Amino acid sequence: MSHKRIHPVDLMAKKNVDMCILDVRTAAEVNAAGLPDCLHIPLHELTAERLQSEIAAKGKNGAQIFLLCQAGRRAEMAAEQLQGKVNAELVIIEGGMNAVKQSNIQLAEKGKNVIPLERQIRIAAGLLVVTGVVLGTWVNPGFYALSGIIGAGLTFAGITDICPMGMLIAKAPWNK
Repeated sequence: MSHKRIHPVDLMAKKNVDMCILDVRTAAEVNAAGLPDCLHIPLHELTAERLQSEIAAKGKNGAQIFLLCQAGRRAEMAAEQLQGKVNAELVIIEGGMNAVKQSNIQLAEKGKNVIPLERQIRIAAGLLVVTGVVLGTWVNPGFYALSGIIGAGLTFAGITDICPMGMLIAKAPWNK
């Protein structure tokens, strides 16, 4: 389903105190850099009920909800997840935090250096492939299957834009 989109510059031009911007990135990503005064619910914890509760608790206007992630895909997933479950217009912030940073918009940075989720996934996948090759060569050829499974998972993620490894890594303690 196609959702309404807005460029970060256009969003900031009309931003006000009770505007509802929902950041669906991991806590570690938000702690590294985020837009000030946003609601934060990681995508893997997002439900319509929790969102409504957060909107009420923070006194935000829930008529329009602007969805933010790192590059845009998680915001699209959040919009699909919330579609029909909330009585609000869902608007995706184009390009996510990457576009916000490129637009030189003031961020709330806490100085914590964190590796973005996408890079964590690439690191984990690379290490698992190398581990499978090394163990397959020197321990037992059956370990080559590990590299094959990771390759199949990456192919699946590339085709469907759904990454089970990413969902798992998002729940890791260092991303809380």
